[in-house]
Amino acid sequence: MTVGPVGIVTDAVHGGRWTSLNAGGREWLWRREGIGREDVVPGDAFVDAGGLEECVPTVRGTPDHGDAWSRAWTSDGAGTQSVRCERFSLSRTTGEAGRIDYVLRAAPGFRFVWAAHALLDLSPRATVRLPEGASTRLYPSANGSWVEGSWPVPGGSGGSRLDRFGPDDGTAVGAVVDAPRACVHDDEDRLSFALEVPGGPGASGTQPLSMALWRNLGGFPDPDPYRSTGVEPMLGRVFDLAEAGPGDAAEVPGSGEVRWRLTVTADCNCP
Repeated sequence: MTVGPVGIVTDAVHGGRWTSLNAGGREWLWRREGIGREDVVPGDAFVDAGGLEECVPTVRGTPDHGDAWSRAWTSDGAGTQSVRCERFSLSRTTGEAGRIDYVLRAAPGFRFVWAAHALLDLSPRATVRLPEGASTRLYPSANGSWVEGSWPVPGGSGGSRLDRFGPDDGTAVGAVVDAPRACVHDDEDRLSFALEVPGGPGASGTQPLSMALWRNLGGFPDPDPYRSTGVEPMLGRVFDLAEAGPGDAAEVPGSGEVRWRLTVTADCNCP
């Protein structure tokens, strides 16, 4: 499907993955081809084909990258695609101007993390803009727990800046930043993400909105690492749902559904 100045192509049959995101005349998604993604079934180990994965109800943990990426989605022919998993269903509708509206339906009280796990094809010069001083959970390795800090140097004055992607250096770190908007700068190109809950907190309950960062500069996986860099709009504040404390995960209210909107544009919404 292609909408206005933002073109989005998805593969409903193979996990609903976004295979193309064209904004501002540029393809933004990084992809890996020919690795057997088309053969997966629920329960298989995650196959990283790049693009943008709909990770729900977790990113890390069990099942790795969630329960939707390994299932076929259905399309209604009018812009809505849906997937049904064991405990929930998820639908997304692509509208005008890069707006994607989501609805997750499940039993009241169901907790989940959702991430638009976008792996981007970025140069070493690329940067990401988020609010200075925003609360940040830094995952200093590809696996393990977080440490608390502030954007863009959550490790303190002795740590590295996370707003710069840079050249390959053999590291792989992740972070979750308390912010509903982010903007990627790559030379003259711009890509912005914005999250909102339409109608305010009363519509779907108070849901935690954040932006995650994945900066793998040749440090993951072992023994055959490669470069992959991502900016990931999220509902939730942790990668692994099993580690979510109070306020760290989205929760389905009494209505049985949570609605949210992701807007992708080729301009800058820098905080």
